[in-house]
Amino acid sequence: MIIKPKVRGFVCVTAHPAGCAAHVDEWISHVKSKGSIPNGPRKVLVIGASTGYGLASRITAAFGSGAGTLGIFYERPSEEVRTATPGWYNSVGFTRAARAAGLYAQNINGDAFSNEIKAQALEAIRRDMGQVDLVVYSLASPRRVHPGNGAVHKSALKPVGAPYTNKTVDTDKGVVSSVTIEPANEQEIADTIAVMGGEDWEMWINALADAGLLAPGAQSVAYSYIGPAVTWAIYKNGTIGLAKNDLERAARNIDSLLKLNGGGRAFISVNKALVTQASSAIPVVPLYISILYKIMKANGTHEGCIEQMQRMFSTQMYAPGGPGFDESGRVRVDNLEMRPEVQASVAKIWPEVTTENLAALTDIAGYRSEFLKLFGFGMAGVDYDAEAEPHVPMP
Repeated sequence: MIIKPKVRGFVCVTAHPAGCAAHVDEWISHVKSKGSIPNGPRKVLVIGASTGYGLASRITAAFGSGAGTLGIFYERPSEEVRTATPGWYNSVGFTRAARAAGLYAQNINGDAFSNEIKAQALEAIRRDMGQVDLVVYSLASPRRVHPGNGAVHKSALKPVGAPYTNKTVDTDKGVVSSVTIEPANEQEIADTIAVMGGEDWEMWINALADAGLLAPGAQSVAYSYIGPAVTWAIYKNGTIGLAKNDLERAARNIDSLLKLNGGGRAFISVNKALVTQASSAIPVVPLYISILYKIMKANGTHEGCIEQMQRMFSTQMYAPGGPGFDESGRVRVDNLEMRPEVQASVAKIWPEVTTENLAALTDIAGYRSEFLKLFGFGMAGVDYDAEAEPHVPMP
């Protein structure tokens, strides 16, 4: 079939297998171009391994450090005339490339929140890897079925305490408008923390520790975002921010556990705002990212997921002397985004943006391009007018 992008709101419902493979290869090439990471990880578990920062972490560990990796994800294979999800094609592309390079690469496709998938992962590690020396926690899910009581939690991307009104952009239509978001109620707050907070990360680490599958000195990292004041009502001070606070709580607990396991550590890496499937769903944020991209590309400091993760691994997590933490014990690879001069430029442009001048004042074209690349579209060297086989089995 000939596969073209079909965008509905903030989701593209098609994905291109060759394009996704090309995107993975592009990320692999970047990591290789930076050279090996001395004293990097050797056996890595990536929970949420198929897209975004999780996929970038897996690629960095494998091709920057020669690590064997076990990836956990929840992706849908192709169905008759329906393409697979991009994460499925990404994982196929990564697995083929890693195995071609002689690296261990195994996958488990299923609900990472469940006890069943945890048990499968523990068995795979015990059988194939012995122990892991790095656990990357990078789940991005809108829903969680609690493994203890079966309760279904659905996250809500809302402000807390009061309605929030600000500009947003329809990235597909290019229309700038005002959006008002009603505040979350107590149940929505609790549900969002249950889905996006740190409880499941702790469950994974405790399960690994109890099974003796954490190598002495093993590390673990999870990802977060803080951003500027213009996004705080919907992010830092909203339901997502409260969930990220719980993630930091979990990081402290896990860090204490890992320190007793041969001097390991756990921490949060605060990353840059980027076009991801998750960020595209958050009102206000896509407009901010479009402005940010314009500024950072102009001054030569723009980074994508793979540049962020390669830098975090090489200059922070596995740097001589270890990471440099902020006052809250977090690693900050959002430092280029948060430079005062960058944020001052964002603050100057923000009130001026309209539908009419969107293309001139922001990098909305770059946003759209990066969004489509998430689904394998717009990659150089891929013939999108040619027939493509959507049914690609996982190796």
